[in-house]
Amino acid sequence: MASSCRLCKVFSNGRLPRFTSGTRALSVSAARFEGPTGEGFLSKLFVRKIEPTKESHSTMLSDKEVIYEMKTDQVKPAYLDKYIDNYEKTVNITHDLKAGELMASWVVAIGDEDQVLHIWKYTGGYGGVDTARRALLNNSDNKKLVQERLTYLRKRHSQFILPFSYWPPLRNRDGSNIYEIRSYTLKPGTMIEWGNNWARAINYRQHNEEAYAGFFSQIGRLYNVHHIWCYKDLQARKETREAAWRKPGWDECVAYTVPLIREMDSRILHPTRFSPTK
Repeated sequence: MASSCRLCKVFSNGRLPRFTSGTRALSVSAARFEGPTGEGFLSKLFVRKIEPTKESHSTMLSDKEVIYEMKTDQVKPAYLDKYIDNYEKTVNITHDLKAGELMASWVVAIGDEDQVLHIWKYTGGYGGVDTARRALLNNSDNKKLVQERLTYLRKRHSQFILPFSYWPPLRNRDGSNIYEIRSYTLKPGTMIEWGNNWARAINYRQHNEEAYAGFFSQIGRLYNVHHIWCYKDLQARKETREAAWRKPGWDECVAYTVPLIREMDSRILHPTRFSPTK
């Protein structure tokens, strides 16, 4: 997947490029001072505006033949164990029906506690998603599990997401790990600019295999980005993040992306017993 990234080639030299009119990627220009009612100081310094494009953001940033779904369940604390037992049965039924592939399953340890996240993979684009959903809706055992699971929940949410093509492909981790999901809500119209910068920034964060996945939303909450990192423990997380700041160029990438963000959130995750990635 990474080899097909249209943005990676543009940024392979580690410098901001000069785009020509024939470049399919993006033309960027310095942001102008808009006066006292405009953006803040950092925005005036660092945000670069994107020229209009005839291609969708998802086409520019990803391959839509593989679709992912992130399911987020807020579980009543007293029912977490029952919820986990129930969902494991759902995973088995889904795999038997070939109605999706579970890629990861986590319980939030720090952040929004009593929250469980699952990432599902569907092949064949949105047609594959439709086929999978019909198979599950028509399965009586699955319907019973869903009805039971509803009694354990306070809230639930799902998003269809696509992987950024410049991130490494998803690969299961072995051993005992923690994960961090850093979720961002971007200003509308800035997704390509985010991709431009992270196509370079990811090169500073791939040592020790900590880069697990990078997604952006397609259905559900829009202009959402999720970066997921894998660490041995919290101390390893601290050391890895500090090491990135010592690398020339990382601070510039952060400076360009911070003004694009409206909200951000960090959660530490522990894999469930049935999570494919550990």
